[in-house]
Amino acid sequence: MAGRRHGRRTGRNAAGRGRGVPPKVVALGGGHGLAASLAALRRITGDLTAVVTVADDGGSSGRLRTEMGVLPPGDLRKALAALCGDDEWGRTWSQVVQHRFASGGELHGHAVGNLLIVALWEQLDDEVAALEWVGRLLGAHGRVLPMSAVPLDLHATVRGHDPAAPDAVSTVRGQATVALTPGEVQEVMVVPADPPAVPEAVQAVLDADWVVLGPGSWFSSVIPHLLVPELADALMTTRARRVLTLNLAPQPGETAGFSPQRHLEVLGRHAPKLTIDVVLADEAAVPDRESLDEAALRLGGTVELAPVAAPDGPRHDPELLAAAYDRIFRMRGRIGPWR
Repeated sequence: MAGRRHGRRTGRNAAGRGRGVPPKVVALGGGHGLAASLAALRRITGDLTAVVTVADDGGSSGRLRTEMGVLPPGDLRKALAALCGDDEWGRTWSQVVQHRFASGGELHGHAVGNLLIVALWEQLDDEVAALEWVGRLLGAHGRVLPMSAVPLDLHATVRGHDPAAPDAVSTVRGQATVALTPGEVQEVMVVPADPPAVPEAVQAVLDADWVVLGPGSWFSSVIPHLLVPELADALMTTRARRVLTLNLAPQPGETAGFSPQRHLEVLGRHAPKLTIDVVLADEAAVPDRESLDEAALRLGGTVELAPVAAPDGPRHDPELLAAAYDRIFRMRGRIGPWR
């Protein structure tokens, strides 16, 4: 990172790119939240990279991680599936890699994509190259990278994890446990405490025009990216503009009862030097716009409200979310129209 100029881009637009050239976008997160963001972003740019958390320890991913000693593949698989196109090839392969076996044996609950990813890791002995091969097979509209080169364990300090002792603070271990904790999460940590970042992920952030963080499980999918030192440093020093996408509602367990502005406050506590340019939220999910504006300002940004929720449930609609991202990108740096 030596010799790199810090600060915001100047010139014709935020990307500093010619007319009609799509922006380089990096999206960080994990699980269904990152998948929602990717499904939207692939509609507005052909230069898209997903940087995915690797702390999952539940379900098929947890079993493969324990048995094979590999990175948990589940969130990587979901990201690849979200990048599949809307044509017959994309829809078919997305369904195949997401398919889970149902049996009375050892295969029960395993996702096809998880097994495919691990098989290529064993064949190539290169996590990044293997994910590129899977992406080529699926016709993915972008690439997928793990945020760290080693599997991580998530630890959290939680107040009231034991309902019988609501004021007691204890340590909860494991992403699956943190995501469902009944108490109030105070802080999250990763083990090892100084994990190596994947160099390609760091470089993607440094080269990006836009970085999108969230939506997703706040403590178990979003904040962990800020706990990988090299990646966190890249996020703080990149000349890219940063968009923070809020969830549509608090998540039962780790963020139960959180207001939109509370999400920003805990993010700021974990990464005090991180600045955000735009906070994107669904207009129906913000009961107190003034407080959210103040919280965004403390992070250096402004709030953009847009209707991004699907009409049939608490999830982001990919086309509405794409339109919101497109508007943000255009207002702060012109890009080509999204399809």
